[in-house]
Amino acid sequence: VTRDQIYWITQLVMKLTLYLAACFAVGLAGYTPNWSSLDSRPVPKWYEDAKFGIFIHWGVYSVPSYGSEHFWYRWKHLKDPEYIEFMKKNYAPDFEYQDFAPMFKAELWDPVKWAKLFKKAGAKFVNEYCRWLGFLIKFLL
Repeated sequence: VTRDQIYWITQLVMKLTLYLAACFAVGLAGYTPNWSSLDSRPVPKWYEDAKFGIFIHWGVYSVPSYGSEHFWYRWKHLKDPEYIEFMKKNYAPDFEYQDFAPMFKAELWDPVKWAKLFKKAGAKFVNEYCRWLGFLIKFLL
């Protein structure tokens, strides 16, 4: 499987996932936006039975490599002094969060290698913001 094929397959999977999630969110499953409703949903058996899984959070917030995936929120919304100081020390005064996007290149990213590594490690699921990695583990290995 080539990287181009992986890219187009993942684009399709992401679009289908978003469509299904939107359908689910508008009430097709009968849930409402509150904790008691959400807590009433069943946990999938495969998740309950899994002894080992991997959670990945990887995105533009990885570029500054500071804090967590809540980087923007802490910097811009909470105006956390540590984050403000970090930005002053490392970036130009007019630098915005969007300016990180072109720096997020992932030159060394090898999803097939990661999928094989996770499978070899015995992971039964991968729950991540990079949804296509889960697709690779399920269908390409």
